[in-house]
Amino acid sequence: MPSAAAAARPLQSTAGRPSGELWALEAAELAALIRAGVVSSREAVASCLARMDAVNGALNAVVRRFDAEALAEADHADQARRAGAALGPLHGVPATIKVNIDQRGHPTDGGVEAYRDLIATVDNPVVANLRAAGAIIVGRTNTPCYSMRWHTDNALHGATVNPWNAAITPGGSSGGAGAAVASGMGPIAHGNDIAGSVRYPAYCCGVFGLRPTYGRVPSSNATATGLAPIASQLMAVQGPLTRSMRDMRLAFDAMAKPSPRDPRTLVPAPQPQPAHPLKIALVPQPAGLTVDPAVAAAVREAGRRLEAAGCHVEEIEPPRLRELGDLWAKLSMADVMAGLQPLIDSKGDEGIRRAIALWNEVLPRYGAEDVLVALGERSAALRDWQMFFETYPAVVMPVSAALPFEVGFDVKDAAETARVLAAQGPMMAISVLGLPGLSVPMGLAAGVPNGVQVVAGRYREDLCFAVGEIIAAHDAPVTAIDPQGYRS
Repeated sequence: MPSAAAAARPLQSTAGRPSGELWALEAAELAALIRAGVVSSREAVASCLARMDAVNGALNAVVRRFDAEALAEADHADQARRAGAALGPLHGVPATIKVNIDQRGHPTDGGVEAYRDLIATVDNPVVANLRAAGAIIVGRTNTPCYSMRWHTDNALHGATVNPWNAAITPGGSSGGAGAAVASGMGPIAHGNDIAGSVRYPAYCCGVFGLRPTYGRVPSSNATATGLAPIASQLMAVQGPLTRSMRDMRLAFDAMAKPSPRDPRTLVPAPQPQPAHPLKIALVPQPAGLTVDPAVAAAVREAGRRLEAAGCHVEEIEPPRLRELGDLWAKLSMADVMAGLQPLIDSKGDEGIRRAIALWNEVLPRYGAEDVLVALGERSAALRDWQMFFETYPAVVMPVSAALPFEVGFDVKDAAETARVLAAQGPMMAISVLGLPGLSVPMGLAAGVPNGVQVVAGRYREDLCFAVGEIIAAHDAPVTAIDPQGYRS
C-alpha cells in the first residue's frame, strides 16, 4: 500500500520555479505559473506525459494518448502567452477526457471493440469548453464497455487498476479518470455520471468528483445515432474529477458553459445565500440500508467538522431516500436498457453481458407504463426534496453504503449484485432527482479510500463546494500517489 505522504512527492512552489515535479501540482497552481511565465505549458504537458510513462503501465487508466498533438497544442499556448493574448483560466494545463465522448480526430470507442475506429470530427461541447478555457488534452481515459458497469474493464482496452490497491475496483464507469487524476497523469479528469459514474470512481480512488445539476454542463456526441432515452436525458451528466476543491471549482466553471448543441443546458439565475448558521442534514445511516461502520463514521466525522466551523448539523433524512434509489431502475431499465440491450447482445464484451444479465436477474421487470409512473414519482419526490432544502440547504450522506468493492464484485452472482445495487442507492437517488452531488475523500479505512457525498438543491453546486471545502480542510491535501508496488 503506498503512503500518500511518501509517494506524493509534495512540493510547494514559490514566486520562482517550483522545486519538484510539475505533474504533482494542482491545476490552479500550474495555471498561475504558466500565466506568469515561470514554467511553460510544454513543460507541464511533458511532465504529465512522463508521469504516464512511469505509472500508466501499472494502471491502464489512459488508454489513448497523443503526445505529439498535445505538445503542439502546448507550444501554441506558450506562443499565445508570449504574444499577450487573453488567457483562459486553464491556459496550458493538462487534462484527460473519457473515451465515451467525442474529441475531434480520435475514436469515441466507449470501451467497445466495434467502435474502435469511430472517429469524431467535432468536439463534444464539454471538450470544447475545456479547450476554450485553455486546457490541453493529453489523453483519453478508460471506461467499461458501454459505460454501464461499476468497475472499469473491457475487451478493447483491458482493466484499469486502482492505484491504492490492485485488489479493489477503481470504480466505474469513469474508473480511468479516477485512477489518472489520483496518480498524477493530469490534475483534471473529465467523467460522466448517470448513476454514480463520477462519484463512485472518485470515492474509490480517493479524489474529489462532481456530478453537476442536470442541465449545467452541455454534452452532445455527433457520433451518436438515434434518439436519447428519456431517463438518459434526465440523469446523464458530465463532471470533473480533481485532487483539490480549488481545482474542482476551476474545472466546473470551465465545463459549465451553455451550448446550442445541448437543449438541456442553461445558466441559472443568481441564487440567494442561505441563512446562517448553515443547516445541514446528516445521514450516516439511511433507513433500510446496511451501511459499513467505517462509512457511517466518515459521515459523522464530516458532521463534526461542519459543526466546528459553525454549521448547525442535525441527523435527519431527506424524504424517500431509499425509495429513490429503487426508482432509478424503474426509470431506467425499460427505457435506457431497451435501446442498449440489443447493442450489448450484439457488440458487448463478456463483462458487460454478465453484469447486465445479473441486473436483469435481480431487478423487477419494468415496462413502458412503469417509466411513465416513475416520471410522476420523480417529480413528486423532487418537490419534497426542494421543500426539505428550504430548511436544510445541504445534505451529507454516504457515496456508497460499502467501502470500495473487491475486483470481480459486479460479475460474481445475483446475491452480490443485489447487495451492490442496494449499497449504491445513495448515488442513484441523487441521479434520479438531477441534483448536484460531490464526492469528498475522507482518508483511508481498512487500507482503502473512504469518503462522503455532499448534496444540495438544483444549481447549488456552490453550496456543495462550500461544504466540501470545510470537510476537506481538516485533512492533508490530496496529493498524487504512486501505484501500489511502484518503483521509481
